Amino acid sequence: MPEQTDEAIAMRVQEGDIESFGLLMDRYESKLMRYARKFLSDGEDIKDIVQDVCVKAYTNIQSFDADKRFSPWIYRIAHNELVNALKKKRRMPLFFFDLDVILPHPVAPETADGEANRQELRRGLDQYLGRIGPKYREPLVLYFFEEMEYKEIADILQIPISTVGVRIARGKAMLKKLLTQDDKVYV
Repeated sequence: MPEQTDEAIAMRVQEGDIESFGLLMDRYESKLMRYARKFLSDGEDIKDIVQDVCVKAYTNIQSFDADKRFSPWIYRIAHNELVNALKKKRRMPLFFFDLDVILPHPVAPETADGEANRQELRRGLDQYLGRIGPKYREPLVLYFFEEMEYKEIADILQIPISTVGVRIARGKAMLKKLLTQDDKVYV
């Protein structure tokens, strides 16, 4: 029997099969933990936030539109919880989450060597993420670590797709500059 999609499982939960929600959380808990670790350093806080994300997702499952993808929906909840946690802790300035709109920038299709470049960048990315502007960090994490498409990232961050492209391009340029300064050229 083929594995059910996240969207099909979410529909079952909406129809009253509350035990199926555990399947969704089995699929997303470690991903959400990894995502939260890119923004918070305290392991206990991360577990609490992911728990809050799970509770909010369950509480609001009826608002999920099963005609859309589930992953951007739950990552949006995680994004909001991270914003709330950062506000409470005041660890980082919140300009990182601003929703400014940059002039449209054409997004180029993937090239044949795009996957090879992505793998090399991923190796250096994790080490240097904390050193770039936080506004550019989140799209990079979603793109390179969570392997989301621009459309999904735009849905999560509630910004235009072109802005996602600009932020990823600028973030990559910042990383490249940092990596080059350290004589470790990964890009």
